[in-house]
Amino acid sequence: MSRTREIDPATRFDARAGEYDRYRPDYPPELLAWLREVPGAGPPGRVVDVGSGTGISARMFLDAGYRVIAVEPNAAMRAQAERRLGGRTGFRSVGARAEATGLADQEADLVSVAQAFHWFDREAARREFARLLRPGGICVVFWNHRRTSGSAFLEGYEKLLDEYGTDYHEVTRRYPDDWAMRAWYGTGYRAGIRLAHRQRLDWPGLWGRLQSSSYVPAAGQAGYGPMRDALRRLFMETATDGMVEMAYDTRVFAGTLSGVEPVHRRRPSRTRIRE
Repeated sequence: MSRTREIDPATRFDARAGEYDRYRPDYPPELLAWLREVPGAGPPGRVVDVGSGTGISARMFLDAGYRVIAVEPNAAMRAQAERRLGGRTGFRSVGARAEATGLADQEADLVSVAQAFHWFDREAARREFARLLRPGGICVVFWNHRRTSGSAFLEGYEKLLDEYGTDYHEVTRRYPDDWAMRAWYGTGYRAGIRLAHRQRLDWPGLWGRLQSSSYVPAAGQAGYGPMRDALRRLFMETATDGMVEMAYDTRVFAGTLSGVEPVHRRRPSRTRIRE
């Protein structure tokens, strides 16, 4: 089933911030190792982490020695990040949208967007990121692309979302393909990579992971109970030693944003991209 819901990240995750913080995957360590090879991206430096959510990516950058300004419009998500990271040296939290951060010109050595790019107005965000970056600074965009095939669990999980998702397909259509990302960077595009990543989840972890998604029923909504029952059956049928594996390809793109170049229209994708 699929029903239209509000597509506003500033409020959409209000009731899911706790699950998001606890159950969403982090990012593979190879990502930072790869990024350091991109000229202009290595620490020490200041990252403006846009759409920073509960601080999963901000924590990764802090651990690697960067200073981080986390920009997040959703108050509940931002509060989770501030509780987790607020006491750390080099961390600052800002309530703002990607298209208008309110930060100073050339504030960033590196602009980072993790798991949030699909929510942005791409042209407005590009102008803002170009303003934020110092000359030669890098913008890196990355997200965990959930695999939908390759195991009985992955295929069953996808079928469950097809059946019980609210606006699942509307959300997944927002994700750009590789061509669209290269077009967004224009002549500043430098490099991209895909990295294998995974989560091993027990039953509470799997249920929390599902509930962290904004496109499934929440408690009290139609389909919530049947969805939970269906997920439990899938877990019982596919778990090994009490665990299932959620597999991802972490997609990473990096480049400069010198000037405000035209952003081409997105070429229709032949594949469905999954959060």
